[in-house]
Amino acid sequence: MINFLHTFEPRAVALSITDSINIHWYGFFIVIGIVVALLISLRLAKKHTLNQDAIFDLSFWLIIGGLLGARIYDVLLELPFYLKTPLQIFQIWKGGLAIHGAIIAGLIITYLCARYKKINFWKLASIFVPGLALAQAIGRWGNYFNQEIFGQPTNLPWGIPIELANRPIDYLNFQFFHPVFLYESLGCLILGFSLVFLSSYIAYIAKDTSNENSYFYVLTVCSYLAGYSIIRFLLEFIRLDRTPLLLGLRWPQIISLLIIIISALLILIYRNHENKN
Repeated sequence: MINFLHTFEPRAVALSITDSINIHWYGFFIVIGIVVALLISLRLAKKHTLNQDAIFDLSFWLIIGGLLGARIYDVLLELPFYLKTPLQIFQIWKGGLAIHGAIIAGLIITYLCARYKKINFWKLASIFVPGLALAQAIGRWGNYFNQEIFGQPTNLPWGIPIELANRPIDYLNFQFFHPVFLYESLGCLILGFSLVFLSSYIAYIAKDTSNENSYFYVLTVCSYLAGYSIIRFLLEFIRLDRTPLLLGLRWPQIISLLIIIISALLILIYRNHENKN
């Protein structure tokens, strides 16, 4: 794996059907991630006695809403660039899906569905977050083939070569860079499997499903939110891609800190509520 990353030069297109029809690795890994997330969510729904048909139907809207939210969020962050090149807004195969936008859109859609179906929002959300983390682990490999989401120059054996055209102007004389996509993929992989275990354990110990304890579902959802935010916050220190800065921190770090704080407060609030009951 190390030698492969160090010597292999990826290409964005996986398969060319015609001169104008191409299958991109970015889209391929996104689709694989979506399928894996859906299968895991359906499996966990069964363990938590949720209707699998309802989960499947909701998944459709989460996929559409998540992709739209991810793209809109990224466009807003790079609005001056997209105002100059508006047609690139629709070229998602080139990258540009911000996970924070997908998370926000997904939470809104899940909340609306939970209200409509009269299902505990936290329980419903907890079904999806383990698969989401694993989908992120898979999807990040699309960034590798697009030669994006890399970090500062490195001489480490697992550094990845970046073509001259994709290097920031201040780093044109460097060839190998930190594979930030790989670091995040591994972090999300560990997080995803941990959440699958946590969700399965919660389902196992739930003796009386008619008296649900929201705390455990809150714990699952907030563990994902805080866990991913910690991963993202740390990796932003070495990422080189453009993003707005605030108070000396990159914008994803600001958002990650807010999510970590909110997640911790929610866990404490629901924990105290459980102890009082």
